[in-house]
Amino acid sequence: MLYKSNQDLPLEIRTRLSEAYQDIYRAAYNSAIHWYGEATKAHRVARSAVKMQSVMHGNVVI
Repeated sequence: MLYKSNQDLPLEIRTRLSEAYQDIYRAAYNSAIHWYGEATKAHRVARSAVKMQSVMHGNVVI
């Protein structure tokens, strides 16, 4: 299942992440679901993408 907008993301993601990080999460998830075809792995990839981006900007979000 692809996430077409941030409103489609799981509630936990929408409440914990800013709009900008939700965009990153959604893009990474959608890409990973195409690549791996597995939701569990796609969520791990998306969390990792957010974490990497936050570290690059000196924030800790996850």
